[in-house]
Amino acid sequence: MRLIIFLALWMAAVTSVAQTNRSSVKLTDMLKIRQPGGVQLSPDGSTVYFTLTGIEPDGEKKWEYQYNTQIWSVRTDGVSQPRQLTTSRENSSQPSLSPDGQQLVFVRSIDGRQQLFLLSLQGGEAVQLTRFRYGAGSPRWSPDGKRIAFTSSIPWKEFANDTTLNPGRNLPKWSTEKPGFRNAAYLVEPAAKADPDGSVEEARAWLRQNETDKKAKVITRLQFQEEASTNGELSFSHVFVINATPGSVSKQLTQGYNSFGNPQFVNNEQLLVEGEADETVHPDRNLSRGLYKVNVDGSGLSSFLVRDDYNYSGAVVSPGGKWIALQHGPSGAVSIPTLAIMPVGGSAKDILDIPIDRSKGSVTWKGDDVLYAVAQSNGGAIILQYELKTKKARTLGSSDEGVGSLAVAGNRLAYSKTKYSNPFELYLADANAKNEVALTKFNSEWISNRALSTPEKHSFVNEKGLTVEYWVMKPAGFVEGRKYPLLLQIHGGPAAMWGPGESSMWHEFQYWCAKGYGVVYSNPRGSGGYGAEFLKANVKDWGNGPMSDVLTSLDKTIAEGWADTSHLFVTGGSYAGYLVGYILGHDKRFAAACSQRGVYDLRTFFGEGNAWRLVPNYFGGYPWESNVLQTLEHESPISYVSNITTPYIIFHGENDLRTGVIQSEQFYKSLKVLDRPVEYVRHPGATHEITRTGNNRQRMDQMLRTWEFFERFR
Repeated sequence: MRLIIFLALWMAAVTSVAQTNRSSVKLTDMLKIRQPGGVQLSPDGSTVYFTLTGIEPDGEKKWEYQYNTQIWSVRTDGVSQPRQLTTSRENSSQPSLSPDGQQLVFVRSIDGRQQLFLLSLQGGEAVQLTRFRYGAGSPRWSPDGKRIAFTSSIPWKEFANDTTLNPGRNLPKWSTEKPGFRNAAYLVEPAAKADPDGSVEEARAWLRQNETDKKAKVITRLQFQEEASTNGELSFSHVFVINATPGSVSKQLTQGYNSFGNPQFVNNEQLLVEGEADETVHPDRNLSRGLYKVNVDGSGLSSFLVRDDYNYSGAVVSPGGKWIALQHGPSGAVSIPTLAIMPVGGSAKDILDIPIDRSKGSVTWKGDDVLYAVAQSNGGAIILQYELKTKKARTLGSSDEGVGSLAVAGNRLAYSKTKYSNPFELYLADANAKNEVALTKFNSEWISNRALSTPEKHSFVNEKGLTVEYWVMKPAGFVEGRKYPLLLQIHGGPAAMWGPGESSMWHEFQYWCAKGYGVVYSNPRGSGGYGAEFLKANVKDWGNGPMSDVLTSLDKTIAEGWADTSHLFVTGGSYAGYLVGYILGHDKRFAAACSQRGVYDLRTFFGEGNAWRLVPNYFGGYPWESNVLQTLEHESPISYVSNITTPYIIFHGENDLRTGVIQSEQFYKSLKVLDRPVEYVRHPGATHEITRTGNNRQRMDQMLRTWEFFERFR
């Protein structure tokens, strides 16, 4: 026994020395992270094609950095080096490999519009394929490789007046909800001359010109808030097809004031497309999606799977054109869509559900026999394999890791993946996800010189009988017997999920550990990745229940004995910004706290954020309904603002309309009136996505400023 103890201590010492010889994770390491995605595998399985997104200095502005995405390839022999295929200043994205593996079609921005480009894999420069006035994206090849389907977004007023796309100058079948107008005739360009002193028609022409010149923004829409600004206009996505030969002219396949997308060739002559379920209902009120069929000549557009108050979406046709994989479920509800398959010539009664109670994505086929998908599960993302012959589903891989983009060819899988030891690399495995080989070292080289903290998984059962998982990361260079500050990190959503396989927090967790903090994070009730019952467990309970779960994970970490209880901190963004504010109104244990882009008053959030449907979905109604109002008041952090005395830093992007920047203004102003220790930081131009895809200088500013604030109270 003494020998075993000695060896354990010796191994710990060796590990500590090895970690000590490595440098700490730095703030600027976030700029080194390179992310592969858009994975495509050649038909013979010999080559992987993918996008690679990195961050590089802006040559014209000091301390500014820009994202750059290009297309790369790598042989699957396990020894070849990746090769960059595109090098333009503009980003190259959305690659789609031709069925014969000889060409790539991809998207690049030209003159402010996305267009399709063809790249021969035999060599040579990329050639522009489309020059469509509205742009082009989401390319898909026909089985014979002769045609490419794509989508384009068209503003409604332009569509109404475009005699090529709308030769009859038809108007919507749904009400445009413009008071005083019985129909949508006002969408048509006025014949009258603009004159503010003229007739009502001339005055209307003048007012319309003000709208065109951005001097006025007229809003009659329900869903008028976008991510960064308000918008009274509508756009519709339509599907087009073009021959895969430069100089070809595209053909319009879908019609009307209905958005269509996700084109999938059923065969060389017919496509499956996804569209809104009822073309007589205004798009802002039409939450249901259905599947339609259309011929490549634009004829025969007809409903295939369409149902009121229900979604059929994410269709993927098998390579042989025999089967359709799709997801379906009720619209406007807190739920997990069901993954299913059906024959191409079948109907709703032929749908066969695949029994896995998790959110699915990256759905792809191996021939007509095996379906693969990536499923969010227990802190990671695993591969789902479903064999049609046996009707058996299997999960492949570990929930301690996170598979991203997935491709299948023959008996090979290619995918991007996140591990606690590496934010992203590209991997190859057999059809059962065995014998995995890393194909790239985009991040592993610089990470090899960093001292990393390992997440340790734990769990407990809460009062609802739900198992809550949490992870503890000790400070880098941890020494037994010392006390360390402990940071409670909370995720947003509320239906998000964190774990070792979640890439977005990889750098931030390691950064805090490098700064000498321990980190604990959990997936409280309402998180994704644990099934429908767990997902719905915070309905009408955004505050007390989730608060209990995250604080229990904190308490159990403290019970390990190494945390300095006089230096506890808490931070989180979006829904987690909400929960931090709620916790501070009920608990005073924290030395300091941080909320980012949060929601603090659910009553006004209904009007201030474009994610306002969370209110009826989670709380069963609207603020003017007395029973709902009572719940919203009880669940709102601002109802408890007078109890907050913890030093507090609050962040919000000035252009964040997902949660609404007025939310944080109100919360901050309330704390200032109460003379509480609070600091408010606004990031000009930033949206809700600031910490994930926002300006990199602002991303660094937010993280560094949070650390500096917490250091004031250590």
